[in-house]
Amino acid sequence: MDLFKKIIYFILSVQEKILTTKLHQTLGVKHESKRKRFFGSGVLLNLDSLAETEKAQMEAELELILKNSDYETDKILDFIKNEGTKVFYIDNPAYLHSAGENEGFIYPQKGAKALYLSLLTKQNPSFNTSEMFIIPNGELNKFYFIYHFYNWYAFKHGIAGIDSEGQKLLNKYLFNASEEDFRKLQLNDIYKLKDAIKQDKSAIEFVFRLCQKVESAKSAFDKLKNNGTSI
Repeated sequence: MDLFKKIIYFILSVQEKILTTKLHQTLGVKHESKRKRFFGSGVLLNLDSLAETEKAQMEAELELILKNSDYETDKILDFIKNEGTKVFYIDNPAYLHSAGENEGFIYPQKGAKALYLSLLTKQNPSFNTSEMFIIPNGELNKFYFIYHFYNWYAFKHGIAGIDSEGQKLLNKYLFNASEEDFRKLQLNDIYKLKDAIKQDKSAIEFVFRLCQKVESAKSAFDKLKNNGTSI
């Protein structure tokens, strides 16, 4: 649990630093997004507020699905399959890592990567692949998997930042971008990157809250079972 917390805080700090650096180094960009507000029939509408409401509803649905699945990976995977997303199993995740992907939820891909993934998962060769899960045979960390499940559910709901393009930008600017790359960022890409960072943070924070809740409940249950009290 302590290691999981450290990983979460590290990722959050990196993301916040990346976002701040990006905004400061990109000339002519204000912190106020052009998409944040618009007028319609004399009414001012705050898109951020609508997005937060949608996210809260989505996370409530997620918690219910996870609870009904007893937080078990196999049951959650059955839910994913029933929603039309294919799940594949591989023996060696290193083949997936070599394509710049991690085990879990894979966004729709095009081109050479799509062809590679289609061959890796023994599908018909294709230069266009739909979203999928690629899972290693053997045990998979439950909370790591729920992070990917959150992103998949957000993708299915069309949440901003959880698309292939936004995630590609996120991976690039978290790990591989140079100062020159930041200076060349176009306004549209900045908005996509902001959405991707915000979405990734939301997924991590959701898993962290769930981890605390589940582990606290388990600890209380163990105490009750062993000592006759949860205090």
